[in-house]
Amino acid sequence: MDDVKSLVGFMVGFVFGSLIGVVVGLLLAPQSGEETRDQLRLKGIELKTRAEELSDEGRARLEEAVEEGKSAASRKKEEMTKRLEDEKEAKKPTAKKAKA
Repeated sequence: MDDVKSLVGFMVGFVFGSLIGVVVGLLLAPQSGEETRDQLRLKGIELKTRAEELSDEGRARLEEAVEEGKSAASRKKEEMTKRLEDEKEAKKPTAKKAKA
């Protein structure tokens, strides 16, 4: 779960860092205000698309991790149930011998 949080934190930082870098670069570029605004709009659209892709990827990884966790829990439950049943079976003959 910490890996997922680290991935999400990295993605958020990457997107914000990219956005800040683009804005600073465009503001310092020798262009007219209209050209700069057009570039900012286009970069904003690109960044939004990339953020959505990263979000979808992160969501898919999280869902995969949840499914793996459910599967592992189910296997462990089955294993523990089998052990408990084996122990009950092992004690049954002992109890019958004690009565005889």
